[in-house]
Amino acid sequence: MIHELRELWRFRELLWQLVRRDLKVRYKNSRFGFLWSIAPPLMQVACITFVFKHAGFAAKFPSYSAYVLVAIIPWTFFQTAILDASQSILHMYGVVKKVYLPREVVPLSSTISNFIHFMLSWAIFFAYLMLYVRAPLLPTIVWFPYLIVVQLMLVSGLGLLVSCLNVFYEDIKYMATVLLNLLFFLLPVMYVAEQVYYSPALAGPDRAWLRTLFMLNPMSALISGYRKCLLQPPHPSAIGDRVSLPLDPTAMLITGVLSFGILVASYAYFNSRKWQFVERP
Repeated sequence: MIHELRELWRFRELLWQLVRRDLKVRYKNSRFGFLWSIAPPLMQVACITFVFKHAGFAAKFPSYSAYVLVAIIPWTFFQTAILDASQSILHMYGVVKKVYLPREVVPLSSTISNFIHFMLSWAIFFAYLMLYVRAPLLPTIVWFPYLIVVQLMLVSGLGLLVSCLNVFYEDIKYMATVLLNLLFFLLPVMYVAEQVYYSPALAGPDRAWLRTLFMLNPMSALISGYRKCLLQPPHPSAIGDRVSLPLDPTAMLITGVLSFGILVASYAYFNSRKWQFVERP
């Protein structure tokens, strides 16, 4: 793997050129450019907030839109980057067959271009948080850079995996779409993790493993981590008169180890099969 990393570094300029090309093509002939990337999640936040507030589900949250937006941003990066990466090799298959290059630069360029949008989305969030919500920055914000790096590792690893598998099994892109649509409802995006953790359906010692599995799921842990490091905890009345769970450093470190492991394992698998891409029937 060391040899592959050295080769990737040697082709870093190509990687950057592919990222620039992706950004230019995405907004070609568009007057509003990056705004078309942030508009869909903002509209999702507005609709979810309107419906849930009027249904009484989120009435006791001080700023429910902030809780949703801080989850929608990492979720959008996760979903879009993986779906884009799944098709990236096939979209450049003609080049991959004829020109020598480290094959991993293709899905990685897709991930990095989405990462740039991800960071721009956070800039909009912080402007919203300070100018509209007028919420203070918390000391726990020191965890924010760590969460960014961990999510980049997780998304890069999964992107390499699905891009490789989709070359040989094109059902992967459809499976990824279905699974990601389901995950949107299974992850704490529209709700906070405490509403699941304290749910009567998961009460009792025999369901403890389900609560642990939910909380240690890398994306559940990341979304909860973003909320806890950027926002004040919700009032106990908003989560069934329970105390909000604090930011758990152990869970954050476990998430980092899992994400790094996924990245290393996916990169190893990608390297074991990348020279078979040209043999695709």
